[in-house]
Formats: sequence, structure tokens, C-alpha cells
Amino acid sequence: MSQQAAAVEEIIEPELAICDPHHHLWHMSEAAADSLTHVPITEYLLPEFLRDLGAGHKIVSTVYMQAGAFLRAGVSEDLAPIGETEFANGMAAMSASGRYGPTRIAAGIVGNANLSLGAAVQPLLEAHIRVGGGRLRGIRVTGSHDPAGATPWGTAPAGLYLDSKFREGFARLADFDLSFDAWCYHVGIPDLTDLARAFPDQPIMLDHVGTPLGVGPYASRKDEVFAEWRAALRELASCPNVSIKLGGLGMFMLGIDLPDRHSVTSDTVSAAWRPYIETAIEAFGEDRALFESNFPVDALACSYGVLWNAFKRIAAGCTAEVKRKLFHDNAVRFYKL
Repeated sequence: MSQQAAAVEEIIEPELAICDPHHHLWHMSEAAADSLTHVPITEYLLPEFLRDLGAGHKIVSTVYMQAGAFLRAGVSEDLAPIGETEFANGMAAMSASGRYGPTRIAAGIVGNANLSLGAAVQPLLEAHIRVGGGRLRGIRVTGSHDPAGATPWGTAPAGLYLDSKFREGFARLADFDLSFDAWCYHVGIPDLTDLARAFPDQPIMLDHVGTPLGVGPYASRKDEVFAEWRAALRELASCPNVSIKLGGLGMFMLGIDLPDRHSVTSDTVSAAWRPYIETAIEAFGEDRALFESNFPVDALACSYGVLWNAFKRIAAGCTAEVKRKLFHDNAVRFYKL
């Protein structure tokens, strides 16, 4: 992706405090970036993130979300993700020095562990906590299985969240007071609902509004997909231990068409994303929904400044108290920042 400047807008409500609860940092080859993220940004580290933070929104803290970056070399596949948590903690320590501005980057960290190891995952969780510097807040394991094969990101095993061995490892999260981040497509939300009901005391976060698919065979039946997604979301929301992130809508697999990211405005972005955001808030309520940037992945759609302006436009009718919850307080509470 070209690094030319994206659209610049005057910041809406620049005094509104924001916790960005979902972003990545990485440095990988072009092939790896394209295969892992479908967004060929090969380098997104502190300088690049700080440039985006400089758009003018009041980002007071962030949560680093695993992305398969900086996996430890020379160890087993199961041990490798410990390197990513260690890396994220290093970025957090740099930010905590205050030398890089007021935002506390990676104040919380969500790593990855193979929960399908069952009870044997415990030493891996302990290792994540050791290298996390007191910042590890949760574990993410994606269940993004797409039975139609419409997206290369749909390769998680079918029924992963239903698997008994996975659930044996999932149960260990409570031993360490760790939350769980789930990413699945709309077709997989019922499996997550089953998991949430089986573990009613485990805090679970559904990333990217549950990603209703809109490409491949789904592209010709978007209204039907939207209805299926909305019904599944409402059923999941009946589980009080589940919250939802409002974002990830810039990813290609939703099939939401926008003008070129270098010219698109927050008016256009908010109009395209509003039906999904408002449906999610309606289902989960103001106390269990939180805006996310999903950067740099959602940089495919628009700039960081435009993205948060779009969210602010969508939330324009909310009271000041509700805005504080959606943009900051709910994230801080869930991730215990």
C-alpha cells in the first residue's frame, strides 16, 4: 500500500478521551504482511503509530492485540507467540517513559496461546505473564472459519470454539484472571455463544462486530447476511459476559465499498459503517460496546484521523456519558488498564 498521505480532516471533539483497545504493531516481509493481513503495510512500529496518533484525537491509552508478529525464533510453534508478548511489552516500556508523547501505548497486551493444548497450556500462559511486564490482559485465539472459502483469513478449524480440548485450555484463563478475545465471522457467532454460555464467568470480547461476510458467495446476498448476523449478534448479547468491539469494518471481507483511502471523508465512512455500529450497540447496550481502530489493518479504508472522526459522527447523538463509555471507559474497565 502506498504510504502517501491520506485525507486530513479537522478533528471532531478533540477533547474526548479515547482508549484504542485494538491495534497492532509489526515488521514483516511484504509476502507475510499480505498473507497475514491482506494489507501490504510491511512496517508499522512506534514511528508509524505515533504519526497516526498525531492526527489530533485524544488517544490516552491503547491495547496491543496479537497479530502473529515478532514470533520467537528457534523454539516450538507453541512457544513462539511468547516473543510477540515480549515485543509488545518492550514497546509499552518505551511509551511509558514519556519520551514518545502522552499516549500510553500497549498499556494492555492481548497475546496468543494454543488453548487446544488443553490443561497443558498452563506453562505457556505463565510464560506470557512473565514476559508481559504486568501488562498481559488476555489471550486471543481466532475462530475465523469460512465454510465457503471466500477469504484467505477463514482457515481456523471448523468448530474450534466447540472443541473439548480447546475448552479445557480455555478454562485455564480464569486461573490467571485473563480475558478472551474472539474473532469469528458471522457464521461462527453461534459457536461463540455456546462457548460463552458454557463459561458464564469468563469475560469474552467479540472483535470487529462479528464480521458479516460480504465477498465471494456472500456478496450477492448482503441483506440476508446482515439479517443472519444481526440475529446471531442478539443471541450472543444475551450472554452478559460478552462485550463487542465496534470496528474492523475496513477489512476487505466485509465487502463495504468506499472511495480511495486518500480521499475518503468521515462523512462517507460513517454512512457506510453506521448500520453495523448501531446494530451492535443496540444488541449489546452502551456498557458492553467499545470503538476500536484495528490499525493498521483498517488503514486499507481510511486514515486514523478519519476513522475516529467517523466513529464520532456515528455517536453524535449520544450523551456525553455514553460517549465516555463507548470511546474510553468500557475499554479501560474490560482490559483493567
